[in-house]
Amino acid sequence: MEELIQQLKVLQATAFSLYLKAHNFHWNITGPNFIQYHSFLNTVYDQVHGTVDDYAEHIRALKAFAPGSLTRFAELTKIADEVAIPTARNMLAKLASDNAILLNELRTGADIAQKANEHGVLNFLEGLIDDHEKLQWMLVSFEEA
Repeated sequence: MEELIQQLKVLQATAFSLYLKAHNFHWNITGPNFIQYHSFLNTVYDQVHGTVDDYAEHIRALKAFAPGSLTRFAELTKIADEVAIPTARNMLAKLASDNAILLNELRTGADIAQKANEHGVLNFLEGLIDDHEKLQWMLVSFEEA
């Protein structure tokens, strides 16, 4: 069970990092497609932020404490921080790369949950995998433009 709890903590921190980066890019995007990108990024950060609490609740249901500080998230996340302001195209490419990292961690978590017979956690993670696969094709589609 400890392996699953730890993976859920990594997922929570990684999702929070993706949320924060998408929100940063939402605030700072520029260019001729500003309105479309700004709106799309709003959808991305809202969707991802909405999951952070769910990770914490699953961790708590497994009788562990969820991380809740920037320091702890920085220790656990698999996504690199972004302090620069990239071009709009690079912002979307970075989010695609980061979402792929989160997807990989979600799949790892689903494997661990299945082995642990934690079907509720497995269902939760499989739903997120579906959501992030859809987000992935959307983000990658920007690169093709």
